[in-house]
Amino acid sequence: MQLTNTIHFRNLRGDLFGGLTAAIVSLPLALAFGVASGAGAEAGLYGAVCVGFFAALFGGTSTLISEPTGPMTVIMTGIVSSMTASNPENGLAMAFTVVMLAGIFQILFGVFRLGKYVTLMPYSVISGFMSGIGVILIILQIAPFVGQPNPKGGVLGMVQNLPQLLSNINPIETILGVLTLAIIFLMPSKFKRYAPPQLVALIIGTVVSLVFFGNAEIRRIGEIPMGLPELQMPTFTASQITIMIIDGAMLGMLGCIDTLLTSVIADSLTRTEHKSDKELIGQGIGKLLRSLIV
Repeated sequence: MQLTNTIHFRNLRGDLFGGLTAAIVSLPLALAFGVASGAGAEAGLYGAVCVGFFAALFGGTSTLISEPTGPMTVIMTGIVSSMTASNPENGLAMAFTVVMLAGIFQILFGVFRLGKYVTLMPYSVISGFMSGIGVILIILQIAPFVGQPNPKGGVLGMVQNLPQLLSNINPIETILGVLTLAIIFLMPSKFKRYAPPQLVALIIGTVVSLVFFGNAEIRRIGEIPMGLPELQMPTFTASQITIMIIDGAMLGMLGCIDTLLTSVIADSLTRTEHKSDKELIGQGIGKLLRSLIV
């Protein structure tokens, strides 16, 4: 049975187990990136669901599973913080409007067949770019690691407030953070075949916090709303449209680079060939639909 030239049920069992494995691995990552961006854990989950489903449905890379990524999280963190600072009441809705614009830009990049040009970037440039993103993510997680709220000002604000953060360490949260890292990096390889270390660390860390530190003052993600998300319409004013278009174009370009370079890596591992323009359209549709729900 075959629906289209890319969707088929010839390997249903493998697809089911592969999808389940990817969902389990993506769960802690989606939660973490949602919290890190400032939009909340539920935003990370909805983002993983929408982008993962629609990018696969309309995309052009059969071996690619889409989810929130580090580079997009770093840029989204800056957008959310700047939007909420300038407009506390509608800032988050404005940030998701930027995501909608980014999706529209990615669709346009695919329609005009610009995907092939992204893969011409030198490896050294991409290596430096991704390394910089990794350093930024590490710096942004210093405050949560020591049990403190993130200071304002992004990376620069974190560095400036580093002495104060280290002098006010919450020992319980830091212990939980060290335990999580230890599980991720020291988990024996024979156990990794049965469960990803990220998920094991998430479960064990949560259980330890509830059993041993249930009455302690620990910042928790909190309850994630159940049920279907609500529809959200774009929110902005005429004076904000210029900066939102610029942010949307930047986010869209970053999404193109991040996606297509990953597709190239997937091609080299599976000896397949992706359709870059179709993949951009699929990713854009995923972002567009994600931005409409909250």
